Amino acid sequence: MGTATVHVALPESPRLRDCVFIDLHGGALVFGGGDACRESARLQANRLGMICYGIDYRMPPDHPYPAALDDCLAVYRHVIDHYGADRVVLGGRSAGGNLALATILRARDEGLPFPAGVVLLSPELDLTESGDSFQTNRTIDVVLPNPLMSNNLLYADGAVLSHPYLFPLFGEMSAAFPPIFVQSGTRDLFLSNAVRLHRKLRRVGAPVELHVFEAMPHGGFSGSPEDMELAAEVTRFVTECLPSSVR
Repeated sequence: MGTATVHVALPESPRLRDCVFIDLHGGALVFGGGDACRESARLQANRLGMICYGIDYRMPPDHPYPAALDDCLAVYRHVIDHYGADRVVLGGRSAGGNLALATILRARDEGLPFPAGVVLLSPELDLTESGDSFQTNRTIDVVLPNPLMSNNLLYADGAVLSHPYLFPLFGEMSAAFPPIFVQSGTRDLFLSNAVRLHRKLRRVGAPVELHVFEAMPHGGFSGSPEDMELAAEVTRFVTECLPSSVR
């Protein structure tokens, strides 16, 4: 779709019909594409029981900001044109969470409707790394023990890190925002990102859920009961966001 490569995954047992989950992979804004992106789309499609579009967005060093965001917006525009915004849920993990929230900020600025819902898992919403957990959880997070400033600067390619499209936590938000699901863990380096976003959305009256799991590092435990519980919560949230006619 335009400059974006997209992996379209169809569920083995469709449960939610004529709607799409857009999956934005993690990887510190510099890796996680290719086969990993394709596999993530397959897993999401089967887990949610709906079509999943995994955006294999362009990345640095060849394609710094705003290439990835341009790809995400192009795919989002295509999907809502074909399905309707009320049948689309946008989701992202880690760096993908940054792009998911930046996509809806830019979509609003360009006059596009919001999706039915947004899922942000351990989102990397602050490229300036100013939150408390960047200090308190440093080396405690066994998955992401250290900050990613070198990656952030490579991605930004000279752009100001505090711009809302790079640091979406700085973006203007309102009660008109779609329902947002935010997840983190008490040992996640990005915990402050989730907590600060939740409070910001609550202050403006936007619908938001915050799920923080005990002792969970960045990205989860890779197959624990807590991961299964999180997956069930995401499935429940996505289902509730979509029209009853698709269920």
